Amino acid sequence: MKKYIALMMVPALAMPAFANETETSDLTEETIAVADATDAVESGASVTDTDTGTSVWNDPAAKFPNGLQFGVGISATSGLNGFIGYANKDFDSFWLKRIGVRLDFAGTAPVKSMINSGIDSIMGDGFDMGDGLAITDAGIGAQHFAALIDIYPFGNTWFLGGIRITGGYYWGDLELSARLSGEISDLPDDELSFTLDDKTYRYVGNQMNASANLNWNTSGPYLGAGFDLGLFAGFKIYLDAGVVFTSQAAQLGLDIPVDNLQVMENGRWEPVDNPQLEQELNTSVNSVLDEVQPELNKLTFYPIIKIGFMYRF
Repeated sequence: MKKYIALMMVPALAMPAFANETETSDLTEETIAVADATDAVESGASVTDTDTGTSVWNDPAAKFPNGLQFGVGISATSGLNGFIGYANKDFDSFWLKRIGVRLDFAGTAPVKSMINSGIDSIMGDGFDMGDGLAITDAGIGAQHFAALIDIYPFGNTWFLGGIRITGGYYWGDLELSARLSGEISDLPDDELSFTLDDKTYRYVGNQMNASANLNWNTSGPYLGAGFDLGLFAGFKIYLDAGVVFTSQAAQLGLDIPVDNLQVMENGRWEPVDNPQLEQELNTSVNSVLDEVQPELNKLTFYPIIKIGFMYRF
């Protein structure tokens, strides 16, 4: 009988111990699961909430579209400027909070009439070159597209956090044009004459019209600096200044109409309205341009200056 009672007591004594061990195991597994989830969140990984089935992130400030930015401004060398990009200062990563990307574009087409009107108002009746000659009707056309990487060396350190160093690549071109005109109103019997490549030309009728143009492929690597100055909420003022290291030099062109144009040949004025003399004129123009081109070849960089307003989410 005593043996039987002893055998009955063993399971009874063992049961509480087994139940306690089960509860401890469940708590341990739950603690491990919570710890794993915490580690995953702290590392920036996505964790799924088993109750809602949604993705949970450690820092809501690091979620898109936070960091998305866009801006509109004016460029002194490219016209109306705009960009769209991404730079998130709320990342925990030392490098991610210091790196931004932008797609930048600009062009004079949207404001071309305003630019040309401004040039005309500055020039007035033209720039006097003497002997009745003046440069009139100047115009400019430019556009570019760029892929840029911004480095914020100070991260999100208050005011210093807006300072950036920028590198990237620009694709663009610049076109300048001007008309050269002249008239000697005080001496109606005289003709405008000029020398070109040791040949003397004159316009009969006391008037001349010529045009010059400059075309420059401004594509190349870009290096510059700038800053974002916060105003309120996400609105900021942005400034960029740098240079594009161009791979091609600017090309100058000169157009001289042959209407009423004469050239001195063998002591006589001959009209430049036949193929032979017109070809000689073109040869003289090309010779002059060849003399100017070495100076243009020295221009190996194109300046970029931009200022405007931006918004960052």
